[in-house]
Amino acid sequence: MKRLPHILLVNPWIYDFAAHDLWAKPLGLLTLGGLLRAHGYQVRLLDCLDVHEPKMREQAGFKPATRRSYGTGKFYRRKTAKPPPLRQVARPYYRFGISSEIFAERLLSGPEPDVVLVTSLMTYWYPGVQEAIRLVKSHYPETPVVLGGIYATLCQEHARRCSGADHVVAGAAENRLIALMQELTRQPAPLQQAARSPDSLPAMDLEAPLDYVCILTSRGCPYHCPYCGAGLLFPGFVQKNPLAVVDELQHWHEGFGVTDAAFYDDALLLNAEQHLLPMLAEVRRRKMQLRLHTPNALHVSQLSAKVCQALFNSGFVTIRLGLETAEARRQQLLGRKTTVRDFSRAMNNLQQAGFQPEQIGVYLLCGLPGQKPEEVAYSIDIVKDHGARPYLAEYSPIPGTALWPAAVRSSPFDLQNEPLYHNNSLLPCRSSHFGLDELQRLKERCRAA
Repeated sequence: MKRLPHILLVNPWIYDFAAHDLWAKPLGLLTLGGLLRAHGYQVRLLDCLDVHEPKMREQAGFKPATRRSYGTGKFYRRKTAKPPPLRQVARPYYRFGISSEIFAERLLSGPEPDVVLVTSLMTYWYPGVQEAIRLVKSHYPETPVVLGGIYATLCQEHARRCSGADHVVAGAAENRLIALMQELTRQPAPLQQAARSPDSLPAMDLEAPLDYVCILTSRGCPYHCPYCGAGLLFPGFVQKNPLAVVDELQHWHEGFGVTDAAFYDDALLLNAEQHLLPMLAEVRRRKMQLRLHTPNALHVSQLSAKVCQALFNSGFVTIRLGLETAEARRQQLLGRKTTVRDFSRAMNNLQQAGFQPEQIGVYLLCGLPGQKPEEVAYSIDIVKDHGARPYLAEYSPIPGTALWPAAVRSSPFDLQNEPLYHNNSLLPCRSSHFGLDELQRLKERCRAA
């Protein structure tokens, strides 16, 4: 019998000053894994961020991984040396995830891969990508390694030059994946006629045990926020069949005992009458006892009383809103997607639906080019006056976005040539009137009663 091609999926380590598991799964990589399995390939996952690796309990020098409410928590981490561009930062730097020894052991414990697919997330997390690829290549030097994901898309030239991958794939890879696997394995896909539905399940079960699942009901975003790279990662906007999304929820709930699900959509509320509301009505009809979360910001202007009541009745317990700023001029510069009046109406609708203040968090952009701390302080006070919790979303410059040229001009760092400087912990677009001290005071203002 002919051996089926084996594809290894790798989710790399994170190198950063801080990182938390806030419903963080490599959904894009697992989506490709589901597509590969549908075409008959053998698929295995090596997740460097695995918080359930039993052998990590025996590893010295690591802070332990922990779990808390709703399946979130902390990764394993160990302090490590800062790369040269970050040595001036007076904060400890960590590698988050399992040890290199366990990585190598798990790499060699399965069948030799025919192709290795490595994902990438934040542009400034590329050191983890480099390390994962280097270790794979040290054991399987002839195996082709394909890099995709956010870093590979937004920093293509840097990734081709520095990652060590044999192939760098930018953008959504689903439509090219099978053809690429056939080229690299030099044989046709085991199942040539496999279904290629956009509603097919991601291989979330490769992450075992499952504390939670991540759900994506749509791809892309029709908005064009000047600071956001969503349109660069997936141009256009496509929504899944609402019933297929509910089938996916039921699959993980009944088959794997999963209670918590986080929605990854950039525009979950868009076209709600035909998309979200029928979906939630079906969740209620099937009487699934779920806890649902929206870590990505919901659009404030679309939170009608009807939508808010449906969210509450369907089991949403974590609500995050994207106010961005309460300052009218900045709202205009960011596309005027919302106003303070819209926010007031949304907060009233959420509270009338039954949501408690501790369930509602509001993201405020902080550290934009030319932004002053007084603007952020004003926005923090507006959020607190409405009974919600403000969360500062420190700006990370993203190549290719409308705000990128202004970020390059205003930043004291070499953003164009070193992705490590995109790290929002640096306050990359700091200025003489808005530095790390001002940022710390704003964080304390958020926490103050």
